[in-house]
Amino acid sequence: MTLALLHTSPVHIPVFDALRDADHPGLGLRHVVREDLLARAGADGLDAVAADVGAALAEAAAGADAVLCTCSTLGGVAESGGAAGVPVLRVDRPMAAAAVRAGATVAVVATVASTLGPTVALVAEEAARAGHPGDRFELRTVLVDGAWERFVAGDREGQLRLVADAVERVAPSVDAVVLAQASMADAADRVSAVVRVPVFASPRTGLAAAARLCDRDRPRS
Repeated sequence: MTLALLHTSPVHIPVFDALRDADHPGLGLRHVVREDLLARAGADGLDAVAADVGAALAEAAAGADAVLCTCSTLGGVAESGGAAGVPVLRVDRPMAAAAVRAGATVAVVATVASTLGPTVALVAEEAARAGHPGDRFELRTVLVDGAWERFVAGDREGQLRLVADAVERVAPSVDAVVLAQASMADAADRVSAVVRVPVFASPRTGLAAAARLCDRDRPRS
């Protein structure tokens, strides 16, 4: 089985390699990194990069059983565009579904403004799919000022500290917290002992779902 991953930062490669080694040792991973797509989406909007996302997916899909898009900003575009018959999954969909199951008030925490809209739309979609009445399901958003700049500068400790602080502030008023970007995942471990609600990150659940797609679509002898 081979899973292709479309990233917008190379920092995600060792994260997913480690998760594969721990949870899916028989799964082959092939990484495609396109940092330019996220930068352009933030500057010009998703429509401006849709065609190039499709081309990147086609490149990633060659010889793969499935493609996992690890960028939350581009996830919706990736899923809707597909990749020439190969299933495409956005990494945060399984996380969103789990958050909706946790309760009727969910906070979406992000470090990039362009990620909030797609992630909020995804959680709302999963809430509707789960049958949550719209007037009884509440979504809150938190943009962590300065965290993305620290991440880009290589200050992972500073980034995670700011994210963890934001989660601790919002957690008492919600049923679940969603960390909108894969780069934020380690903050979930930092707050697990101090918050009373589940804090969901996307890499592990997303990779597990993508591995199941690879196995489901693999030809059987």
